[in-house]
Parts: sequence; structure tokens; C-alpha cells
Amino acid sequence: MGMGKALKQIQKMQADMKKMQEELGSIRISATAGGGMVEAVVDGNRRIVEIKIAPEVVDPEDIETLQDLLQAAVNEATRKAEEYLAEEMQKITGGLQLPPGLF
Repeated sequence: MGMGKALKQIQKMQADMKKMQEELGSIRISATAGGGMVEAVVDGNRRIVEIKIAPEVVDPEDIETLQDLLQAAVNEATRKAEEYLAEEMQKITGGLQLPPGLF
């Protein structure tokens, strides 16, 4: 592959990456715990944007269960967001293993 073609591919990857980064804030990924009693929603940047808690799971005598459910839902939503990001990066780079921070 010639240098000109390689440079064009890199420029396209950079443009695609910029577009993806701009869209990440509007992506919503959710996960639940406790059979749907707790739901965590994160954006594509893995920031929590919403937490939903069913009233029946709130028990002042058993706050540890609620804490565990929150942690499980947030961790799963974050894991899904990371998986989504990896898949999108794979599409953009065509499977190339690029050094972190290159784009």
C-alpha cells in the first residue's frame, strides 16, 4: 500500500473517530439487577445518566441489598458500554490494533 493511500485511510479513521466521540454522549445503554428492580443507564462515555429503583426494593432495614443491586446494575451497564465502544472501534479501525491515545 502506498503512503498516500495509507494517509487517506488514517484521515478517514480520524474523522470516523471524531464523529463517534461526538455521538457517545447521546448513546444510552442500560442494565438491570434484581429482576429489574434496579436499572442503571449510562451513556457511551460510561457516565451514569439515570438510576431507577422500584419502590418495593427500598427497605430501611436492608440497605445492603439495595447497595448490592445498584452496584451490580451500574457495573453491568458500564461493561455493556465498554463492549459497545470496543465494537464501534473495531468497525472504524477494521481490526487494526492501534496504540492507546493515537486518536
